[in-house]
Amino acid sequence: MKNHWVMDYETLSNFFCGVFKHYKKEEYKVFVIHSKRDDRKAFIEFLEQNKNNREYHISFNGLGFDAQITHWLLDKKQAVLKANIEDLVRHIYDEAQATIQRSNNKEFSKYPEWKMSIPQIDVFKLNHWDNMAKRSSLKWIEYTMDWNNILDMPIDHESEITTDEEIDMVIDYCINDVNATQEIYNRSKELIGLRINLSKEYNINLFNASEPRISKELFAFYLSKELNIPKYELKKMRTFRRVIKLEDIILPYVTFKTPEFQLLLDRFKTVELNPLSIKGAFKYSVKYKGVKTDFGLGGVHGASKAGIYVPKEGEIIMSSDVTSFYPNLAIKNKWSPAHLAKDQFCELYEWFFEERKKIPKSNPMNYVYKIILNSTYGLSNDKNSFLYDPEFTMRITINGQLTLMMLYEMIMEAIPEARAIMQNTDGIETIIPESAKEEYFKVCKQWEELTQLNLEHDEYQRLIFGDVNNYIGIFKFVETDLTTWRTIKQKNPHYLFKVEKDKFYYAPVKCKGRFEFTGLALHKNKSKLVIPKGIYEYFVNNKLPEDYLKENTNILDYCIGSKTNSGWQVKAEYVKDGTVQSDNQQKINRYYVSNNGAKLVKVNKNDGRIIQLEAGPWMTTMFNKMELKNKFYDYDINYKYYQQAIEKEVNNILGFTSNQLNLFD
Repeated sequence: MKNHWVMDYETLSNFFCGVFKHYKKEEYKVFVIHSKRDDRKAFIEFLEQNKNNREYHISFNGLGFDAQITHWLLDKKQAVLKANIEDLVRHIYDEAQATIQRSNNKEFSKYPEWKMSIPQIDVFKLNHWDNMAKRSSLKWIEYTMDWNNILDMPIDHESEITTDEEIDMVIDYCINDVNATQEIYNRSKELIGLRINLSKEYNINLFNASEPRISKELFAFYLSKELNIPKYELKKMRTFRRVIKLEDIILPYVTFKTPEFQLLLDRFKTVELNPLSIKGAFKYSVKYKGVKTDFGLGGVHGASKAGIYVPKEGEIIMSSDVTSFYPNLAIKNKWSPAHLAKDQFCELYEWFFEERKKIPKSNPMNYVYKIILNSTYGLSNDKNSFLYDPEFTMRITINGQLTLMMLYEMIMEAIPEARAIMQNTDGIETIIPESAKEEYFKVCKQWEELTQLNLEHDEYQRLIFGDVNNYIGIFKFVETDLTTWRTIKQKNPHYLFKVEKDKFYYAPVKCKGRFEFTGLALHKNKSKLVIPKGIYEYFVNNKLPEDYLKENTNILDYCIGSKTNSGWQVKAEYVKDGTVQSDNQQKINRYYVSNNGAKLVKVNKNDGRIIQLEAGPWMTTMFNKMELKNKFYDYDINYKYYQQAIEKEVNNILGFTSNQLNLFD
C-alpha cells in the first residue's frame, strides 16, 4: 500500500509549517521551519520520498497553492538546504504571496499540473468549487459538512510568530484543516474513482478534472477520431460571431395560434444579439390566460400565484417534462458548432445519448455520458472550449423556449378548462379535468411528432407552491410489494406511505429551492434547515410549527452559516458590567439564534458601517466549535425566531400578507 498523504501548508513572513496525514491511518508528519525549529532537512527528504515513490498529495486547492510551493522547494532544493533560516522562510513566504497574486490575477500557474514533482488530488478542483457559481472555501465546506471545529487562522498571515504557543496554535489549525480535507476526500471517493478509471482508459490525466473538463476532454477524444483531426488541432478550433439574428435560427415549424404568443414570436424575430454582451440582452413577458411567463436567455419561467394546488373532484395535476431537452434539440435538428463537421458531431452526440440509455444508472459510465450530454450546451458558450459557437447555444436556448410554449399553448387551447400552474425551462405543470386526459396525451403526441422530442409524464396529488423555483410536489401514490415498500420507506423517510386492504403504496415527494433539506450539495448554504423541515411537516404531515420545533432536537438544524469578506470584521456585541463590549469573530461562522448571548454584527473596515446579521432583537450563540449539551434545552434556542420564519413561508403560500390576519394568530 502506497503512503498517500493529505496535506496543508501555512506560510507567514517568519514561519513555515507543513502537516501531512496518512490517507488511511492516524499518522501525522509535521514539519516546521522557524528560528525555534528547523525541520527542513527531514522535510525535503520526505518530499523526495513522495516524489520517488509516486505518493499522492491530497489537498484543498493544492494545485493553486500548496503544490506550487512543493515544486518550488524541490526545484530549489540545494539552496533551500543551505540558506540562512530567516532568509529561507522569507523566500518561501514571498513565493507563496506571488503564487496567490498569480491566482488572483487569473494568470497561469508557475508550475502546471503536468510539471508537478508529486502527483496531486485536489478536492477543490474535482468538486468544481473553483467555479464562480459554486465558489467555496475550505471553511465554508467545513460548515456545510457539519465539521466539529470551524477554525480560522489564529494569527494574521502578515504577523510574525515569536512564541512556542503561537507555533502550536498554527500547527493545531493546520491539523484541523488537514482532517477536514481528509473528510472531503472520503466523501469524494466515487468522484476520484471515476476519474482514475477514465484517466487509465483514455490515457488523459483527469484526476482533478471538473465535470465540464471531463466532458470537453472525452468529447475531444472521440471527435478527433471521427474527424481524423489531432486532438491538439481540434482544441484550437472556435467559431466567433459578430452578430446572431434570431430570425435566422428559429425553427421553421415554430408557430402560434394566439395573438399573445404570436406577438412574442414576432418580437423574437427582430432581435439581433452581440455574442460578446449576451447577458441580459433581451427580456420579454407574455400574459396568457391570467399567467405571466418570462422569457430571457436563461430560459422560460412562468407561474401562477403561490398557493396549495389540489385537484378538485374529477381533476388531475399533470407534469410533463421533455426528455434530455437541450441535447435532443441539437440531435434531432442536426445542429453543431459551425467549425465542426455536422454529420460527425451529431452522430457522436446521439451516440452518447443512445449509449447512456443502455447503461444502468448505477454504472459510473452512465454518469459520464450524462456529463457529456449536459455540458456540451454550456461549453458551446465558453470561449476556452473547442465547442465554442454562441449561435449553437442560442439555437438551443431560443428554440427550447419557443417549442415549450407551443406545447403549453396547444394544451391550453385544446382543453379550455385547463389551468396552468407553472412552466420552467423543460417542463409544464397543469390542472386538467380527468376526462380530458386522453386529449392531453393526444396533444402531447402531436407535439412530439412535430418536434421529434419525447415527453415524460407524472401526476401530482398536491403541489405546495411558493414560486417556479420553490415548491413541494407530492406525486400520486404508487402500489408496490411489501419488500419494496419497506426498502423505500427506510431510504426515503420523507415520502408518503399508506396501507389499504393489504396493499402497499408510496408517494414520492419533490422539494425544490428553499424548501429542500436533503441531499444538498456541499457548496450550498444549509442554514436553518429546521425552517424547510417545518414547512414540510406543516403541509405534508399537518404538524404545527410550534409542535414540530418541540420535536426537533438536532442542534445543527438550527444553525446558520455566515461568510464575510476581508473588507468587514464580524463582532459579537454583548453587555457586561453595564457597558457594551464586543469580541472579534471569524470570517466564516456557525451560530444559532438564542434567548441570551450576543448580537452579531459586521463592521465595514473602511467606512465604519454596521450591519446586524440577524436584524431585530435577536441574540445569537456562536457554535464554531461544536459543544454538545446533555439536555437539549441547555442550548437556550429562541424558538420564536424559527417559528416566525416557518409561519412567514406558510402564510405566503396560503396567501396571507402582513396586512392580513396571520394564520397562526
